Formats: sequence, structure tokens, C-alpha cells
Amino acid sequence: MSAAVRIETGVPLPIASLAISSEELFQEEISSLHKEGGLLNLLFALPEEDHFTLFAVMSLENKRESYLLSTRVKEQFASLTPQVPQAHWFEREIHETWNLLPRNHPWLKPIRFSRPYANREEPAFKGIYPSPLPGVTNFFSIKGEDLHEVAVGPVHAGIIEPGHFRFLCRGEKVLHLEISLGYQHRGIEKALLRSSLEKSRHYMETAAGDTTLGHTTTFCRILEGLSGMTLSFESEILRALALELERLANHTGDLGALAGDVGYLPTQSFCGRIRGDLLNLTASLCGNRFGRGFIIPGGTAFTLEKEDIENLLKKLKTIRKELSHAVMLLWNTPSVLARFEHCGVLTDKACRDLGIVGPAARAAGLSRDCRINFPSGVFRERQISLALGQKGDVFSRAWIRWKEIENSFNFLEALLMDSLHRKFSKAENNSIITLKNNSFVFSLTEGWRGEICHAAVTDDRGGIRAYKVVDPSFHNWFGLALALRGQEISDFPLCNKSFNLSYCGHDL
Repeated sequence: MSAAVRIETGVPLPIASLAISSEELFQEEISSLHKEGGLLNLLFALPEEDHFTLFAVMSLENKRESYLLSTRVKEQFASLTPQVPQAHWFEREIHETWNLLPRNHPWLKPIRFSRPYANREEPAFKGIYPSPLPGVTNFFSIKGEDLHEVAVGPVHAGIIEPGHFRFLCRGEKVLHLEISLGYQHRGIEKALLRSSLEKSRHYMETAAGDTTLGHTTTFCRILEGLSGMTLSFESEILRALALELERLANHTGDLGALAGDVGYLPTQSFCGRIRGDLLNLTASLCGNRFGRGFIIPGGTAFTLEKEDIENLLKKLKTIRKELSHAVMLLWNTPSVLARFEHCGVLTDKACRDLGIVGPAARAAGLSRDCRINFPSGVFRERQISLALGQKGDVFSRAWIRWKEIENSFNFLEALLMDSLHRKFSKAENNSIITLKNNSFVFSLTEGWRGEICHAAVTDDRGGIRAYKVVDPSFHNWFGLALALRGQEISDFPLCNKSFNLSYCGHDL
């Protein structure tokens, strides 16, 4: 009997209908899906009276299918990581959170150094960088007289978020980079269990501040699925508009920052200003440059008139022209290309093994985009073009951003032109929503960094019993570590910016 149950994004399943499989079958099914090229969207543990239920969702992009798998475990379970490397970060999180032991996991160092829920009255670990298990050291090490370590952070210059990077080097060459995060851990998933739905939406708006619209959209689709809400096509248009503006602003900012990391100031200066212009377009929708308060369950809290649409079209045309001039300077400057090309390569195999998502995966040639493979809302009716790279280096990650910018401009211009004679209306901000009880639901959104995945489990009264958030950075931080192997340590700032991952989105 198969342990996998087909599941659609935003469509709840009754817990009673799930095939709770044996641990062995659970492992076999996930390993089989991994061999088919599947992505492990999420893996988490739910505490029961005398055991834990493990939930996993895996997606096959080539078939556009997602599967839910579940099993019951007690104090330990066989680690998936040796067969499915994508699971290694999830299993470390499960161990840290619940003291559940994934047997034979290769490296059970905490990823956030948070206090386990299971022993929350006692400090989980001693010291800043504790050893979670006997025999597991604080940092990975290699012996050799010609080797040295370089430690950076967790406190960085300026307003950069905290994170610790330890480079194991031979001379200037990086043999291994170990990344320690957790300094931004706020306990959002735990807070959601005791908060009103309105307050929970505000948590989602700040889960990763530069991805306000991505996380809020994903959260609202969870509530809409559990409550049976349906959205008008006009509401879906407004949400798609906001999501693509978020993508445009952040990709533009990243291209400017990449230019700055190689000392090319013209593009850096132009993109910095243009990013502000794009953020101001989001502010014109709802009064906030990051889109806070715009998306609510059932639609949006703001609407558009014909005059607003005409103004957006006019400003997008001007911004597109200015941005094109600024970015073309990058591709026509040999010194920039010399620094971008062959730097920080992440192969397609590494991306599949690690479960890399977003532009970083597409830069290596993986067709991994929720807007196309698992579309929802407007993207079911209007397909957006897919941009793919080949080499998986800094140049490819920069080029993918530019191609996605062009695709988003094309998509938005067509969408807005079609909307000139539509009638838009805002949704009622209803703080009392009845959710289906004893159900499991998950939701996928293609944020600007990549796939955002949320899942919720409700209790017998329709309350949120468990809520899981997977930001794309959770998938991709180890990809940055792997991309640095064999690189000069001086390449780190450029490689880091080419991924531009979120600390707080990972830490939650």
C-alpha cells in the first residue's frame, strides 16, 4: 500500500483520510520520489499523546504533482538524510525542536540553537555554540599544518542581520564554509498557535520583511482553503500584481548590489534608486512600500480604479526603460563579466540533491517555479515565461534575475492592460473565520527568492494545532556553503550576494 497521498495546494485533506504508513514505507516512498527528481517541500513533527507524527510533502515538478506522506515515531527514527540529502536541514530542526533523534544523521548540530519545546523549562544547551550530542563538535574541522580558519560574524557592519560564517581554508582557497544562524529566531511558528488569525497575519507580514507579500499570500491561501473562501478573478489580479512588484523591486536591488560588490558604481547607483521607485509603486497600492496590510483573507484590503491602472502602466514603462539602460551596462563591461563568470558554481546535481529553489535553482537549469509547475490564482489563466540558466555561477544567478525582471514587466503590462475596464473591489477584513477541523492543508507561492511553503494542521475545534513555514532561504543556505568550496575567500561577498538569502526568513 502506498504511503503517498496526492495533495493540491490550498485544498485541505481530512487527517482521518491519510494513510499513516510504517516508518520503513515512509522512508522508501520519500527516497523513491527523490530519485524521480522530487523536491522535499517540508518535513516536520507533530506531538501526540505518546508519539510524534511526521508529515512530509514532496513535489514532482515534471509531473506537477505533490504528495503528502506521514508516519508515527517515538523517541527516534531512521534518518532520511543519507538517501535524501534535502532532508538534512529539516531533520536537524526536528531534533533541535523536539529532541527526536534521527539515527545516523551525519551532522546534528542545531540550526537555530533554540530551546526545545519538549524541555522548554530548562536551557537546551550550554554556551554560545553548544554540542547537541556526544561526539558532535562545535564546528566541522580538518587537520593539517597548512590549514587555517577565518571566523566572520555574527555581528556584521552596518545594518546587516547577524549570522556566523566560518571558513576552513588552505591559503586563500576555501575548503569548507560552515554557516551558523539562529540569531533572529523569534518563535513565529510557536506564536501562531496562540494568536488570533488577525495577529497571525501580521506575523506573516514580518516573517521575512522583504517577502511580505509572498508570505502573506501563502498564509491567506491556507486560511481560504480551510474556510472554503473563494476569490474573485479581480482579487487574484491584485495579488499577482503585488507579488510581481515585490519580485521586480528585489531583483533590481540585487543587481545593483552585485554591481557594487565588484566595484561597478554606475549600475549600483541606478538600481538603488530604481528599486525605490518600484517600492513606491507598491506603496501606491496600499500605503506601505513592502505591501503590509494589502493582502487579507478573501482578497485584498485595497482596490484599483482605472486611473490607478493607467498611472501604474505609465510608471512601469518609464522604470523599465531606465532599468534596461542601467543593467545593460553590466553585460557590456568585461571587468564585471570576468568577476561574475565561473565564480561560485552550484551544479544542477547539487541543486537537486540539496533541494535548492528559486533563481539559484533556475540558474543551474532546473525548471523549478511554482508559478508554472503549481500555479494558483491568475497564474492558472495567464502563464509567465520561465527563464533558465546553465552554468549555476554568479553570472547565471545575475542573468536569471534580469530575465525574470523582463518577464515580470511583460506579464504585468499585459495584465494591467486587460484590467483597464475591470471593476475591482476590496474584501471585508473578517477577523472571525471558521476553519475545517482535523484537516491538513499546504500552500505554495513562488516568492522572489523561490518557493514559499506553509502547512497547517487543525484540531477537532478548527483551531490551528500546528503551523509550518518554509522560507526559500531554509532550502538555499547550504547551497551557498557548497558554492564556496574551491573558491577564493575574497569571492565570498559576491557569492553571498548572488544568493541574497534571508536570515530572519530562515530563523523565524
